[in-house]
Amino acid sequence: MVLGLGLDLVEIGRIERACEKPHFRARIFTPAENARIDERGAQTAAGIFAAKEAVAKALGTGFRGFGPAAIEVVVDELGKPLCALSGKALERMRALGGETIHLSITHTDGMAAAVAILEGNPCTPSR
Repeated sequence: MVLGLGLDLVEIGRIERACEKPHFRARIFTPAENARIDERGAQTAAGIFAAKEAVAKALGTGFRGFGPAAIEVVVDELGKPLCALSGKALERMRALGGETIHLSITHTDGMAAAVAILEGNPCTPSR
């Protein structure tokens, strides 16, 4: 059952400028995400940022109670985006009965977008 849906759209240039500030990158991205951004550039940074926002919206809280680094965006061997939650973000997902978050990220020359779908069973909160 779908428990939450989040969508975010960001300007790549805005995220690129923000990433020039080390404190922004340290606060928003995990070390693994920063390594991918160093390798792949601003489009990747914007996609990860949009994905974090979309997941926070799917959880129904935005970033109230946890920071963006509690949502880590990773990719599998085929490049499919996945997310790993920790701390209060993971607690929120479990409290909702969430089991899986489906994530999709796309880009154009100037924009990045992400959609997150929280799936689970609201009658049985996960532990």
